[in-house]
Amino acid sequence: MRIKIILIIFFFAVLKANAASDVDTIIIKSDNSSDRISRDLDSLVNTWYVKIAIKNNLGEYQGDTIPLQCPDSVYVKRLSKINSIISLPFNNIIRNHIEVYTIRQREKFSAVLGLRDYYFPMIEDVFDSYGLPAELKYMAVIESALNPGVVNRRSGATGLWQFMYSTGRMYGLTINSVVDERRDPLKATHAAARYIKDLYQIYNDWILVIAAYNCGPGNVNKAIKRSGNKKDYWGIYYKLPRETRGYIPQYIAAAYAVNYFAEHNIVPLPLNIPVATDTIMVNKDIHLAQISEVLGIPLGELYALNPQYKTGFVPGSSKPQTLTLPMNHLGDFINLNDTIRQYKPDLYLSKSTLIADPTRSSYISTDIKGKTKLIYTVKDRDNIGFVSEWYKVGLSDLRNWNNINRNNIRVGQKLVVYIDPSKSEYYSKINTMSFAEKQALAGKTAVYSSQPLATLSSGESDGEFITYTVRNGDTIWDIVKMFDNVTTTQVLELNNISDAGRIKVGQKLKIKKKS
Repeated sequence: MRIKIILIIFFFAVLKANAASDVDTIIIKSDNSSDRISRDLDSLVNTWYVKIAIKNNLGEYQGDTIPLQCPDSVYVKRLSKINSIISLPFNNIIRNHIEVYTIRQREKFSAVLGLRDYYFPMIEDVFDSYGLPAELKYMAVIESALNPGVVNRRSGATGLWQFMYSTGRMYGLTINSVVDERRDPLKATHAAARYIKDLYQIYNDWILVIAAYNCGPGNVNKAIKRSGNKKDYWGIYYKLPRETRGYIPQYIAAAYAVNYFAEHNIVPLPLNIPVATDTIMVNKDIHLAQISEVLGIPLGELYALNPQYKTGFVPGSSKPQTLTLPMNHLGDFINLNDTIRQYKPDLYLSKSTLIADPTRSSYISTDIKGKTKLIYTVKDRDNIGFVSEWYKVGLSDLRNWNNINRNNIRVGQKLVVYIDPSKSEYYSKINTMSFAEKQALAGKTAVYSSQPLATLSSGESDGEFITYTVRNGDTIWDIVKMFDNVTTTQVLELNNISDAGRIKVGQKLKIKKKS
């Protein structure tokens, strides 16, 4: 069974993808990893506990005494003192990432330091139970900046450990429109531990395991092969995807910054996260807003403690669900359980209200500020690709606004769309247009067929193939899901694509018609 799981990893882990042997001779050329760190930190400072702490001016920064740069010898000496069975070398790339944490993003990094006391003990405990090195906890810093609700806008990877949909499901995480256990810190950490352990059985090298966690074992294996079968990270460095070239340096930089932040005069942001919490199982439906209003717990705090419930609805009647509460409120919850469930049930537990609400999502696209919110009702023959074209919005934005994990929408579903206020009158008419009128609006002809609508998505028919035009936010896996008669491998082979992460907006893809 273990061998079977390891083989399956080679397929699913590719979803994460988007050399000189002498470490000291590697020269940094172009690396967007710093941008990723910045995006994760920006997302973190918008979380509930961090925003409250910043608002209350709890952080103290001593910017006037910052040493702009330490000598390389200091970095080398400090790294050598970190207790780690994983090699922590130093070079100019690693120095660049250290400076991101300790200089350029120091104030935001203080929020990560404020979270470490909450998440690191849990991660260390789980990893110890699987026999994994405790220092692998630093991976969570570079994966998510310790933000369990973060969603990668480009890939859809979610949570503390940035699981893709398929990999999360493979490791036992429940993912649907209401519950996403990739956002559950404890369950996701158990899944990450199992995944990491399986990767170690493949490589028997922790640095390669960390690299494979980022880009998938398929990419690491190709880099090994292209480097003359070298099985050393720095030996295959230039054969790895660009993002992964920055991943190990980020890991080492994170390990350094977490251990030596005080030497850089960085003060952890004091976050008022209740260290004393308890988890209780609920076997009936309940909403976080009901708990908030009856017990007087801030709703934002309940979402922060239970990020896996995307809309706030806890579907306990389908199967028992975990609920995390501050310890000082646990007794009140038990005593007032019936009262809480009977509080405004028509408002909070009615099926008509149990739709994804983008205002409660942990990821909200920043481009909604100042824009007009419209509601589109899904109709027969619609698909999410068409809706994004009609409103001229990104497919990934549309999914994020409505908490849609894949591309499945249903007739009658309400979709939130944010558009330019100056065009609100123009776009508000779309909801009442016929399908042909909406297609004409996008410059397409309505095609009628007995096949499922998805097989005609965004394309022109040409003999035995359909031509699909790649849109903003598309991935190859998103596209394949729109068609019920093809596989990812078939599409890649048909279009001579060797790297699934490098499709471009406007690119034409051939899709074989359903026979």
